Amino acid sequence: MANQNAPKVDADYLKQIEAVHKELRSIITSQNCAPIMLRLAFHDAGTFDAKAKTGGPNGTIRMELSAPPNNGIKVAVDLCEPVKAKHPKVTYADIYQLAGIVAVLVTGGPDMLLKFKPGRPDGTQKDSTAGLPNPNGDAQHLRDVFHRMGLSDRDIVLLSGAHTLGKAHQERSGFEGPFTREPLKFDNSYFVELMKGETPGLVKFPTDKVLTQDPVFRKHVQIYAQDKKTFFSHYAESHKKMSELGFH
Repeated sequence: MANQNAPKVDADYLKQIEAVHKELRSIITSQNCAPIMLRLAFHDAGTFDAKAKTGGPNGTIRMELSAPPNNGIKVAVDLCEPVKAKHPKVTYADIYQLAGIVAVLVTGGPDMLLKFKPGRPDGTQKDSTAGLPNPNGDAQHLRDVFHRMGLSDRDIVLLSGAHTLGKAHQERSGFEGPFTREPLKFDNSYFVELMKGETPGLVKFPTDKVLTQDPVFRKHVQIYAQDKKTFFSHYAESHKKMSELGFH
């Protein structure tokens, strides 16, 4: 049975999606807000439970901003509001996931626009944010979180690679500082830094460090530290999977 909240993806909707893409590109470029836009997309999708078929990229994060894992994301939600007001037919869910894809693109990452699948319905009630990743977690915590979403160990490493963008903020995570030397450039330097170990001035969460400590995670880290092209190709696959959790 079709979801009654799902938009009708016709020629007009696709035209509006293209306009939303251009407006998001302008906002992200002018505001240097790619990291928080990517976090918005991740955290909206990250509530998905593959067994219960609940949560996922359904736009409800705008109702969940008081949850501690979502500290700071109001900035991104607010930046998207004028876009939504101008294009009311386009769902919040589509806008937020498109924002994440554009954030990766404008900072030099893989171009995922052609494979963006619009038509996500907006949820009508809050999702549980209890299952979002805790930066102080261990390998089992990461597996509990991502396997619940239906994602793999490789997906865990690839999506962690998004930490190539942005900085940690004391009031959000308890940590302060950038993860890489160029926090507004999407590349494979996150993995390069992981393989180096501790670097003065750069932050590594316990959930980052565990990627080189766990033998299964580490073999993926080694590949992506050495080969940016492979990272970009595999990252695009995992990001698309994440952005479509529970949406078909």
